[in-house]
Amino acid sequence: MDSTRTTGRRSAPALALAIAMAAALLPLAVTAADPAVCGTDDGTGCAPMDQRVDLATPVFSNPTAVTNPLHPTASLRSELLMGIVEDLPFRVEVTLMPETRTITIDGVAVEAVEAQYTAFLDGRIQEVALDWYAQADDGSVWYLGEDVFNYEDGVVVDTDGTWMAGRDGPGAMITPADPQPGDVYRPENIPGLVFEEVVVLRTGVTVTGPTGLVTGAIEIDELHMDGGHEIKIFAPGYGEFATGSGGEIEALALAVPIDAIPGEEPAAITNIVAAAEAAGTATLDADWAAATTAIDATNEAWEPYRLAGVPLWLDRQMTDAIDALTAAVAANDKSGARLAAIGVARAGLDLALRHRDPLAVDIARFELWLDQVVVDAAAKDKDGVRGDVASLEWTRDRFIGALDTAVTERVEADLATLRAAADAGDLKAASSTAAELAPVIAEVAAGA
Repeated sequence: MDSTRTTGRRSAPALALAIAMAAALLPLAVTAADPAVCGTDDGTGCAPMDQRVDLATPVFSNPTAVTNPLHPTASLRSELLMGIVEDLPFRVEVTLMPETRTITIDGVAVEAVEAQYTAFLDGRIQEVALDWYAQADDGSVWYLGEDVFNYEDGVVVDTDGTWMAGRDGPGAMITPADPQPGDVYRPENIPGLVFEEVVVLRTGVTVTGPTGLVTGAIEIDELHMDGGHEIKIFAPGYGEFATGSGGEIEALALAVPIDAIPGEEPAAITNIVAAAEAAGTATLDADWAAATTAIDATNEAWEPYRLAGVPLWLDRQMTDAIDALTAAVAANDKSGARLAAIGVARAGLDLALRHRDPLAVDIARFELWLDQVVVDAAAKDKDGVRGDVASLEWTRDRFIGALDTAVTERVEADLATLRAAADAGDLKAASSTAAELAPVIAEVAAGA
């Protein structure tokens, strides 16, 4: 089976449009999978069939209205998740993409929303996944596949975990319409390729969200293909809220618009970032005294702001970033200080996400990755530069459609040059190209 990417700016071919209109009135003909088969590696561990709530054929009349409170993908424009993986800081940016994906399954076309999941381990790109979701008429949400790109040292090493409904197997329920304790469903159900089975443990759970208590969450036990288990929380208005096992954790740090704050962005955020940037700049001339003074100013702006109320994970991130900057300056580490200053700026953008349009924040994130190319190139970190360029490419996809033609052409041309330079290990060319593009993006960011 095939699939085609569509956007609001393009019209579908007449045949595809006719198929899609007909499909809106028909149940999805999910590619058959034997429901009795347990997809774990040893074929054991699955729950009894009579507990399954995902066996009926779903009907998709308006599949892109993914509004189930426990998986409100269509209304969450930007999410941040943070945690610890392999004893290192872990960060995820989830972005609702402007494009949808039309997935053809047994001759039936279903339009799905697309979310970009971008994970960073210790500040470096680790994984990107483009996930596709559709909501059935009964309110359940179905997972129709993902394109996965796994990175090491800034390079895609494999695409393990990639699958698509229709091409590889059936779509799978990822969230029931009204989950109850004991319900069983499979968010991935292609034995030998991808497999997960969920048992709902508790409903009506209350959790602490970024801005207060959240009621009505559910706790689930997720069985993986290797036979391992993981406990997850899904919360209304957020979707996947927390997951962890073996000392590792990934938790929701912020989501917008649900955590957005009306009104102007506090000046404190600008002051924190500006002071940190001043510290990083001072290190270029080895003016460590000026850098230390700038760090003092950073803390003077940060402490009263955090006391006024900052989401837990954002508080930790900014505190750690300022601590890293302080340590780098104390060690007279120019490269480390400049990277740490970018870390403070990145943490500042996360705080600003509560006040700014997510698209504007992504443009500013793109600008920071350009800055990081220059820093990593100066440190002769070829792997770092490759990862920076990959981060630029994925961040670009989030906002490029909103730019005017001239800027779009400039961004695409310079990114192509950056990619070629990074692949060739030409750090000088990568640095100069990033430095030349930075003021163009800064101007766009100023007007966003």
